[in-house]
Amino acid sequence: MTPERSLTGVYVKLALVAATWGSTFIAGRIVSAQMSAPVAALGRFVIATATLLLLVLILEHGLPRLSWRKWLQFTLLGAIGVATYALLFMYALQTVTASRGALIMALIPAATLVGGAMFLHEPLTRPRVLGIALALIGVAVDLGDGNPLRMFTGPVGIGEIAMFGCVLAWSAYTLLGKRVLGEGMSPLVATTFAALTGTAILVIASAALGELALPKADWKGWLALAFMGVLGTAIAYFWFFDGVKVIGPARAAVFINLVPIVAIILGVVLLGEPLKWSMVVGAAMVVSGVWIINRAQASSPSPVTAGSR
Repeated sequence: MTPERSLTGVYVKLALVAATWGSTFIAGRIVSAQMSAPVAALGRFVIATATLLLLVLILEHGLPRLSWRKWLQFTLLGAIGVATYALLFMYALQTVTASRGALIMALIPAATLVGGAMFLHEPLTRPRVLGIALALIGVAVDLGDGNPLRMFTGPVGIGEIAMFGCVLAWSAYTLLGKRVLGEGMSPLVATTFAALTGTAILVIASAALGELALPKADWKGWLALAFMGVLGTAIAYFWFFDGVKVIGPARAAVFINLVPIVAIILGVVLLGEPLKWSMVVGAAMVVSGVWIINRAQASSPSPVTAGSR
């Protein structure tokens, strides 16, 4: 296979990843209408973990043995990036539209950069600050229905707060995961261990909430849950980090810009969500901000990467 054809395959996969991650907001809305957040979150990651284990068996020939220190690290990763993220995501989509949720989640690269500057002493250059500010204002424009100041007094409910919690959880997961990945472990293996510990925590949380039960849904609900678990979590995550390995994190992260666009289009077409001018303007600002951030990362010797949904 020629290098050009190989790169084309990587770009196609990354575009499919963006489309898949955008589609998970649609699937999440369908699932959240038919089952509780704990049941949906656990169901998603049981499916995702089973898929990841199969991929590890095929591609990595099994999982390596871990020390107790490593298990503690992955327990923390699973608690933040799997259990907390999954629960907040499903709680949020019970009340937040797919379009609005995707715009809020598009803040992950900005939040990761801020977290890296605060806790890992990574530099915040002027272009990065500009991109962060533009993305934040874009979300404020959408949440305030055109007036950013209304975000503090207007229609921001518990669902939006939960989605902001998802942003913080995934950013923390990304920053903590950098250290684990830096110790010679493949992204697929690291993701599988985090999924295993996170799913175990979800089992405990669901039992404590009295929600440890088989999901009750029609075929659409089951199909949406399977889509989120297999494609939206396991396959998409693996393809994204495969792209990171081939073309680098900054160039791969550019494809994240497509996620809110896909979610908005599908939300309008498939779910009948309203398309407001404030949403279009906000999305343009968010995508532009993330593009500026990713461009700044491309010229940095140690870029911060943000993963998926």
